[in-house]
Amino acid sequence: MNITFLLNGETVELADVNPTATLLDWLREDRGLTGTKEGCNEGDCGACTVMVTDEDGHKALNSCILFLPQLHGKAVRTVEGARGPSGEAHPVQQAMVDLHGSQCGFCTPGFVMSMVASHANGATDHDTQLAGNLCRCTGYAPIIRAAKTAEAEPTPKWINDDRSFSCSQIPRREAAGQGAEPPFLPNSADELASLFAEHPSATLVAGATDVGLWVTKQLRDLDPVIFLNRCDDLKEIKITDTEARFGAMVDMNRMGEALADLHPSYAEMIRRYASVQVRHAATVGGNIANGSPIGDNPPALIALDAKLHLRKGDARRSIQLEEFFIDYGKQDRAPGEFVEAVSFPRQPDRLKAYKLSKRFDQDISAVCGCFNVTVSDGTVTQARIAFGGMAGIPKRATHVEAALIGKPWTRETVAAALPAFAEDYSPLTDMRASATYRLETAKAMLERYFLEDQGEITNVLEVSA
Repeated sequence: MNITFLLNGETVELADVNPTATLLDWLREDRGLTGTKEGCNEGDCGACTVMVTDEDGHKALNSCILFLPQLHGKAVRTVEGARGPSGEAHPVQQAMVDLHGSQCGFCTPGFVMSMVASHANGATDHDTQLAGNLCRCTGYAPIIRAAKTAEAEPTPKWINDDRSFSCSQIPRREAAGQGAEPPFLPNSADELASLFAEHPSATLVAGATDVGLWVTKQLRDLDPVIFLNRCDDLKEIKITDTEARFGAMVDMNRMGEALADLHPSYAEMIRRYASVQVRHAATVGGNIANGSPIGDNPPALIALDAKLHLRKGDARRSIQLEEFFIDYGKQDRAPGEFVEAVSFPRQPDRLKAYKLSKRFDQDISAVCGCFNVTVSDGTVTQARIAFGGMAGIPKRATHVEAALIGKPWTRETVAAALPAFAEDYSPLTDMRASATYRLETAKAMLERYFLEDQGEITNVLEVSA
């Protein structure tokens, strides 16, 4: 595979690229750009953050789980390239110096590059933008002060130049990955369908936020590999009067933005879904297709009565999302078949999504409960309730639903429905939570949903003295 991209303002052309070589390793070992640090090597700490720019704009990404083929036709900035061509400091770099934003300095390059990206995008929600960067010695106050100080400064020309150059001047080798042998880099869903039908054992790489760890932690050989990042037709979001449809390659930041007006509780849950860096890479299709019992999207989508759209070659089929998950590690997907999109009907917003984790930001859910209960004239007429972390698959609480439907929407009805959770779920005990805690928490979430629907304040983060 041959790829071309821009690195700190200079064109790089690479031939016969190892498809699972990470950008982090290549930067440090092949280019000597050691400012980018290896910390966790799994996308959690942010020490390896770089900025990647393409037609969609500037994105902070974790280079430790970013494979080189994913960079074809894009522009990359490392901390060495944050400064200008004459050595002038970027405004966030100068602010970090002036406001003492660094002590040991190991995490500093990652913080700087997250701030460079957010500065270029005009983002000022710094707590959210920097939630994926961990510091253990400086403390976050001077770092946040530096980010705020840099807000008023204009974006440097060399940063803006990346976007125009990456879009119009980088030689796009359309033949990259299009030969008869893997790895492959298809340019459309049609090309993907053809390639995957011919190579059904291939590993599909969307954002690599999960697959990347197969390489960095499990040292797995993924050959053959098909990269989906150039399939722009899988990145479409369509919101109509009757339906909301998300292509499989829609990243989680874009999905959260699209959901903000439709289902704000779901959008807020996505804000806590990993970090900005991970959400820029992670895709809705990947989160569903990996079949994780603790993925945060499936419970919310199931509660919204979502359908999954699958494709194999030219054949397409649609199924209810909850039917896709058969058992732990087993999904209703044939060899050579891939997730093309997910959709749900437009509806009045009755959805609440509750994510319970040990850390508020950037943590895996112990329990994720999603509730969508319709009440007419004081009576429950419909109920769709789904959980992650309560079974080997994302699963509906059908017995709880049945205990609610047709009953008056009262505290007594909710209390009477609570024992039904034990009929729906037999959760496991693991390092995140005990089985007993999970079951009691699920019950508490239904009570919280009812109280919030009655106008009560239940979110401790919103309570003030």
